[in-house]
Amino acid sequence: MPALKDFNQRFKYLCLSIIINAAGNALAISTNLGSAVWTGSGVNLSHWTGIPLGTAMFLYGIAITILNQLLLGHFDRRRFVSNIMYTIPFSYLVAGFEYVWNFLGVPQLGLIIRIILDIFGLFMVAVAVSMYTRSNLIMHPNDDLAYIIRFKFGNGSAIISQWLSYIPPLTIIAFSYFFTGHLYAIGFGTIWALVTQGAVMKWSDYHMFPKLKHHVDL
Repeated sequence: MPALKDFNQRFKYLCLSIIINAAGNALAISTNLGSAVWTGSGVNLSHWTGIPLGTAMFLYGIAITILNQLLLGHFDRRRFVSNIMYTIPFSYLVAGFEYVWNFLGVPQLGLIIRIILDIFGLFMVAVAVSMYTRSNLIMHPNDDLAYIIRFKFGNGSAIISQWLSYIPPLTIIAFSYFFTGHLYAIGFGTIWALVTQGAVMKWSDYHMFPKLKHHVDL
């Protein structure tokens, strides 16, 4: 049946995107040159509170899940459950992949190689976000926030929605720095992600797995 075939395709891309997303985020963290904005804020939150990275990112995800419900203006049970379902494996996969990249010696590589790996990791993140937002079965609450802004407030613009969705993580980073006096996982890669992620997502929508279309449900 067409509906079953469509679901199977979306589920397949969802599973692949979770792995790509976690691996890309962890690679950026491991380079010590700056990670994606959301991940960087999670790392800083972990150092600020003393909570392990995986758990800090999970609790962070719950908070953004609640924010998404407020922006929708009504309780969306499917979206609420899907946000939590994505947060649990993703949060701990990032911590696991970071261990793998560190074990492989990424932090000890030369600066030029780490810059290349940092950019590649962030490219992986943007591609993964494009994949699972198009699949729209379950989404990380951070990216669901950008998705809600994109299609409810931003006239479908990936670039505008990404910039607006960065307000919460940038706020967390600012507070973490205020209370600790240090910044973690913030640097070249963070600026790169701020400038390019929306554009790379837009490019990915059309060029990475183009048969996967947006399944908008707002």
